[in-house]
Amino acid sequence: MGYFNYQDGQLFAEEVSVASLAKQFGTPCFIYSKAAIEEQYKAYEKAFNGHPSLICYAVKANSNLAVLNVLSKLGAGFDIVSGGELDRVLAAGGNPQKVIFSGLGKTKDEIISGLEAKIHCFNIESEAELHRINEVAKTQNQIAPISIRVNPDVDAETHPYISTGLKENKFGVPIASALSLYKQAADMTGVHIIGIDAHIGSQLTSIKPFLNSIDCLFVLLDQLKTEGISLSHVDIGGGLGIKYDQEEPPEPSDLINSVREKFADRNLKIVIEPGRSIAANAGIFVTRIEYLKSNNTKSFAIVDGAMNDLIRPALYSAWQDIIPVKRSTNTELKRYDIVGPICESADFLGKDRQLDVKSGDLLAVRSAGAYGFVMSSNYNSRPRAPELMVEGYNTHLVRDRETVSDLYRNEHLLPSEE
Repeated sequence: MGYFNYQDGQLFAEEVSVASLAKQFGTPCFIYSKAAIEEQYKAYEKAFNGHPSLICYAVKANSNLAVLNVLSKLGAGFDIVSGGELDRVLAAGGNPQKVIFSGLGKTKDEIISGLEAKIHCFNIESEAELHRINEVAKTQNQIAPISIRVNPDVDAETHPYISTGLKENKFGVPIASALSLYKQAADMTGVHIIGIDAHIGSQLTSIKPFLNSIDCLFVLLDQLKTEGISLSHVDIGGGLGIKYDQEEPPEPSDLINSVREKFADRNLKIVIEPGRSIAANAGIFVTRIEYLKSNNTKSFAIVDGAMNDLIRPALYSAWQDIIPVKRSTNTELKRYDIVGPICESADFLGKDRQLDVKSGDLLAVRSAGAYGFVMSSNYNSRPRAPELMVEGYNTHLVRDRETVSDLYRNEHLLPSEE
């Protein structure tokens, strides 16, 4: 997390004091490091050097236009799961020919949007979706490039809410059914088969599940070849984990080097969909302590950030490091639950954290660049926080703080009775 470090006891984002940003823009707020995003993307790019590849950033991790624009300028592709994400990628300057459209509920309008934009391919998640895309493409006088997402029934060894590759998960086509579906697709006139896809989960901290998934795909690839169906790419999905606490996930280079060995004798492009591993540790969430409160068994730091801003702790019981923006020299620490003002017992950012703090102090939640703002809501009629991007000594406001009036701008009272 090298772009968020202490200088003389004060936390800095690159070369800018976090306290100064909180004073200028208020709290709570999200702060991103441009350099950190670039560094993580380039780690994948460097690892692939010499092998045909397409690095498709998973837009769902952080879809801010500035984040997408930074990656677009680096030459990134994009993995999208909705028509809205496609619009964002295009608005940010992304190349539609490097876009893959995942997600198992694509509507007719979303399919048309993808066809009109001439995206790289649609990842098919069911037989019904295959038939719909085929029919929609024919009505548009187009041929849709497709890849079928195969569910290899591989345990990603991660949280059940973010595991996607087991047979009980809703995603993808069971691997036992995939050959039949490919043969159907080969006979259709509205689609053109170009690849195969698997995505088994998120926050993976081991290379082994990736390699097991690839082995399953290769068995199917060989079966397809005997049927005269050839592919140009294999999409190995995303999901590489990051260090939140004590995890020791592989570096992108470790993963890609192992994957490249698997592909050494196969003339295939490798597609990968990293999201969290690019964005998560490129961001922090900054919040201010409003009150300290103690009862007989617990001490609470009540902050102005809440589960509507950062839902991962409430949703997954996820652990994210919470640090003071001004480092204390006091070695006498007290144990606090860091909680927000929302009327839910699940409204916490962290539990049992050792801190020396007082009312008015600033705290930073690390690893908040992915699945932070993008999952935020207006629950309790709370305006969403602003997003800032730091670039060296410069700071850019890349999303304004919402106002309460923004929240009900599209709502209407009933007509007055005459």
